[in-house]
Amino acid sequence: MSITRTITFILTGLFSYIGQGYGANDHAVKGYTKKDGTYVAPTRATNPNRTQRDNYSSKGNYNPANGKEGTRNPKK
Repeated sequence: MSITRTITFILTGLFSYIGQGYGANDHAVKGYTKKDGTYVAPTRATNPNRTQRDNYSSKGNYNPANGKEGTRNPKK
């Protein structure tokens, strides 16, 4: 494998990983339809733990899946 091809391979993988914007502390949430017929699109959520301070929906946090900042006050 040539050096150019190796560098291209490494950079493609790196940019693919960075572009996802997700870490090991979150997971996919499937889309679903509510009883009233409203569709909720798939997204990502932080993994459950003992605090709400790191949830994407909490103030000061950013959800990389939808590009929105959190608006809720964390309770813990």
